[in-house]
Amino acid sequence: MTNIKTLSYLGLSMRAGKLVTGEEIVLKAIRSSEAKMVIVAGDASANTQKKFRDKCGTYKVPLLIGFDRDSLGSSIGKDTRVVLAVTDRGFAKMISKQIGIMSEVEYIE
Repeated sequence: MTNIKTLSYLGLSMRAGKLVTGEEIVLKAIRSSEAKMVIVAGDASANTQKKFRDKCGTYKVPLLIGFDRDSLGSSIGKDTRVVLAVTDRGFAKMISKQIGIMSEVEYIE
């Protein structure tokens, strides 16, 4: 249930224009302090996960590793997505509150 709710929050933030997707765009959002939370698919390559773990750690951006690329993509109405960044503090707060309830994701701050 909370899994579905979290994914619907991602769709809501996409429709509100508060979500960016794509590796280079997300990296740019992290560097410019625009990203309030980064989400990386759990089935992303180890190299991709490490890259975003390191970048988010350096810039102190909360990172969520979980879900799969298909559910991330379908939640925002797109094809498969490996990395997303939420650019609104309110949406990031709502998602992290839901994540606190979930157990199938790895949450790193």
